[in-house]
Amino acid sequence: MARYLHLVGADAGPLAQTVIASPAAGDEVIVVLLDGGARPSLPAGARMLRLGDGLDYAGLLDLIFEADHVISW
Repeated sequence: MARYLHLVGADAGPLAQTVIASPAAGDEVIVVLLDGGARPSLPAGARMLRLGDGLDYAGLLDLIFEADHVISW
């Protein structure tokens, strides 16, 4: 089971939506919306956070170090 952290910015393309919505079975998905990032469709069990709305830079850094894979869109 891998933990994926997706950082979704304003310039995220359509591939981001496809990848985020279809994780492998058992993988944990966390999506962080950066400034101007559009909310993608989330798979069951995924968490979505917005930077600046309950998540600060220190919290984002913690998520980055806890993740197995960090993908910036």
